[in-house]
Amino acid sequence: MEAFLVSTGIVALAEMGDKTQLLALILAARFKKPWPIVAGILVATLFNHALAGAAGAWVTTLVGPQTLRWILGASFLAMAAWMLVPDKIEADEDGKPPRFGVFFTTVLVFFLAEMGDKTQIATVMLAARYDAIASVVAGTTLGMMLANAPVVWLGERVTRLLPLRAVHIVSALIFAGLGLAALLM
Repeated sequence: MEAFLVSTGIVALAEMGDKTQLLALILAARFKKPWPIVAGILVATLFNHALAGAAGAWVTTLVGPQTLRWILGASFLAMAAWMLVPDKIEADEDGKPPRFGVFFTTVLVFFLAEMGDKTQIATVMLAARYDAIASVVAGTTLGMMLANAPVVWLGERVTRLLPLRAVHIVSALIFAGLGLAALLM
């Protein structure tokens, strides 16, 4: 349960102001079809985070516990620093309807945008940290949905409710705490 709750919280916070959250806002504004967009985000996130979780579990088979502890500690500290750098995304506004429909367009662009993203890397690290890949993937996916679904349905109003800088600082502090815990324990 700890892996699930920590994964949910970290990713929900890390996703605030992230490029994929901005992408969700752009898709919602452009297509005005929230259900296929949210479903596409869910499918893309499940697939992407399952791959990331598998990568994290695989890493634990390659390195010993002491080396893994140092790698995870340094990675969490690096994520803390990265959280302080907000993402931006450029909108492609050509006015054409999507070639493959709203759902498949969302799956494709969200999956690609998530590659190498903070939340994907966090999923790899969390899966390496906890021996509970299903709980980590379920938690990180729930965190993504908690951050992105309201943006799709409520648009810009949601992003104005929370000061993004404060959310980024809290996220950075959580990652720094996890990094220090990994290094000191």
